[in-house]
Amino acid sequence: MNSHPTQILNVDDNDGARYAKTRILQSAGFDVIEAANGTDALEMVRRHLPALVLLDVKLPDINGIEVCRRIKAESDSSSVLVLQTSAALTGRADKIRGLEGGADNYLAAPIEADELIANVNALLRMRRIQVDLRDSEERFRQLTDNIDDVFWMFSVPGRELVYVSPAYATVWGGSAEALRQHPGAWLDAVHADDRARLRARWENLADEPHYDEEFRLHGADGQVRWVRDRLFPVRNARGDVYRVARMSSDITARKEMEALLRTADSNKNQFLATLAHELRNPLSPIRNAAALLGASGEGAAERQARARDVITRQVDHLAHLVDDLLDVARISEGKIVLRNEEVDLKGVIAQAIETAGPLIGTREHSLEVQQPNDDIWVMGDPVRLAQSVGNLLHNAAKFTPAGGAIVLGVEVAGEGEGGQQRVRISVRDNGIGIDEDNLPRIFGMFAQAAVPPDRAPEGLGIGLSLVSHLAELHGGRLEAASPGIGQGSTFTIELPLLRIATGVHEAAPQEPETGAESGGMRVLLVDDNIDAMEMMGFLLAEMGYQPLTTADAGEIEVLALRHKPQVIVLDIGLPGVDGYQVARRLKANAELAHIRLVAHTGYGSPEDRRRAQEAGFDAHLVKPAELSDLEAALRG
Repeated sequence: MNSHPTQILNVDDNDGARYAKTRILQSAGFDVIEAANGTDALEMVRRHLPALVLLDVKLPDINGIEVCRRIKAESDSSSVLVLQTSAALTGRADKIRGLEGGADNYLAAPIEADELIANVNALLRMRRIQVDLRDSEERFRQLTDNIDDVFWMFSVPGRELVYVSPAYATVWGGSAEALRQHPGAWLDAVHADDRARLRARWENLADEPHYDEEFRLHGADGQVRWVRDRLFPVRNARGDVYRVARMSSDITARKEMEALLRTADSNKNQFLATLAHELRNPLSPIRNAAALLGASGEGAAERQARARDVITRQVDHLAHLVDDLLDVARISEGKIVLRNEEVDLKGVIAQAIETAGPLIGTREHSLEVQQPNDDIWVMGDPVRLAQSVGNLLHNAAKFTPAGGAIVLGVEVAGEGEGGQQRVRISVRDNGIGIDEDNLPRIFGMFAQAAVPPDRAPEGLGIGLSLVSHLAELHGGRLEAASPGIGQGSTFTIELPLLRIATGVHEAAPQEPETGAESGGMRVLLVDDNIDAMEMMGFLLAEMGYQPLTTADAGEIEVLALRHKPQVIVLDIGLPGVDGYQVARRLKANAELAHIRLVAHTGYGSPEDRRRAQEAGFDAHLVKPAELSDLEAALRG
């Protein structure tokens, strides 16, 4: 017996007949409830919704056929099975009338017990199949109604629409009703370049009921979208294809991502090729200049001097490349930290010109500086601001043919967002210019502007991106403008104005002291790079210092106590020992604590500078240090 017996409503006005049928059904394990007339029967159906109603046709108030019709007419009870019985109306016409009234079966009395049970079980099996099928259809409908993909089903070979999910209206922009009338209307929205291929697939549906295609579509929003359309056959029990099912997915985002990845891969390859080019360019003259340093004979001194100039320029170029690459890494990780202070733009402009001056001079450009007599102050990092303007000057010099003109201008503009006045720093050139299509992407990382066929790309394509990021960190922005190829370009940094000081000028910067005025200062150099240490020692000796050198960190204290140097220039990255620990040890020694410590290292991040200061270093130089910076660090 079932744990939850199936409920059956037994309706008959004859008490004896009703009792007999109830006992038969109960003995078969069914839960039986009873009614003696049609009115009570309808009420009990509404209240209990039994699985089956065993209904006598002749009832005292309502005819059994009418009771059946009302049960089937109500949406809540339409699935209730009705088995009609009659002892009087047993003719063929009576059975037809009962079945047409909605009954699921019709039995004539007298009914044997086994016949009644067999008919009830047969009807219940049919009901279970119907419920399972309805549940399956409901699950299918809920699934297809709630996915973004379009699900379709067409007949074969007629190609009539059997079903299409609501997403069709969203993706295709058409109505399901119109598609039912014209099943091939979906082709009208397919892109003209793809339509012929898809039409051939559609017309050959009966012979090839499967495909996997990607095509463009004019979507409901009017935008061109990419769709992946998969079609596969649906077979009947004999294995014949009688329908095809389709699943159409919007893959626009995937296509856009693939395009971005292809662009990124292309940019990466271009960047690596350009990096190799930019690194090899200075290495070749450095190698040749190094060979010239050993030259002898007539004019050797002049050739050696020129070789030294070449090496100095090319090392500066390499250092600039390394600085830019490090800044890329810091920007990518969000680790650029500004050291904000009140900054006079005249100092920034002067430092930027000093940085870019050698390249501008080599290209024989004219540089005109246009700035007000008043002092214009902004809040920012003076080093980063000078780097930004210097990068723009470098950029202008690189992309302007020899003998070109560069104009560096500073002006106070109107109020920006928030009502604060702005200052604009512009660099204008008459160089190769920028195509209109390239302007929107010129500030992208590793972006390279198009150059004439007879010129190789210069730079790593990161300078403008750095300037743009630095401007944003200062609360400003970088703008680019160009009339077109061959007509020059203008780059403008716009920053919030702090104040204008009329007629107030800071003292002019003092020239660094020369080596002749070094007073014979003793300097201990500590570096495991023997070449670098010896070359610095030679330079310091030429400048009038008294250099001592060692590559062994263990000798530092002994040498310092013996020779009593005024300054120790110490490489932090020494083999087997931490330069920070060496500095702490020296500062802890009462006899050596007064010696000035200068860190000379390849690590130049703000965190590295902080660690050096905490360890006791008095100055921090990043390799390769400028000669003026070295002298300033030695003297404090």
